[in-house]
Amino acid sequence: MNNQHFTTTILVDQNPEEVFKAINNVRGWWSQEIDGNTASLNDEFTYRYQDVHQCKMRLVEVDYGKKVVWLMVDNYFSFTNDKSEWTGDKIIFDISEQDNKTMLYP
Repeated sequence: MNNQHFTTTILVDQNPEEVFKAINNVRGWWSQEIDGNTASLNDEFTYRYQDVHQCKMRLVEVDYGKKVVWLMVDNYFSFTNDKSEWTGDKIIFDISEQDNKTMLYP
């Protein structure tokens, strides 16, 4: 697959600071199976789910209340032809206010 991207936008009844903190609380919304730090620039964390998925992420951009960017440093899927699919990709969390709500978008 070439240049296929997933994007979505979420509008929530929280302020940008609360959304930013929630994103960085990776164990609270993704999995408790996280090793490492998940909140500051250059933090690295790993995730493992059995022998199905393993990955290592690095925070490469952290702008308090506005943006968080993860770099997929290493990735392994047992269920894809390309076992290292997503390695080198970025996961981008942009945060902005809209109509007294907070928008989380790519």
